[in-house]
Amino acid sequence: MKYKDIQALSDAELAQKLDEGRAELFNLRFQMATSQLDNTARVTLVKRDIARVQTEMRARQIAADAAAKN
Repeated sequence: MKYKDIQALSDAELAQKLDEGRAELFNLRFQMATSQLDNTARVTLVKRDIARVQTEMRARQIAADAAAKN
């Protein structure tokens, strides 16, 4: 998922994407441990998606704190 797509999501949708990403990463790691994972590159892509969502959530939190301060 691209960062511009993530920026268009609401806060609730971001939280949902984060939960989905973490669940998928857990399943991928489980498959990797049991040698059932065919596409190991998918783990990296899911990690990056999680990081993008967390980055956007943090940016929104910083903007909200700055707005509350002023």
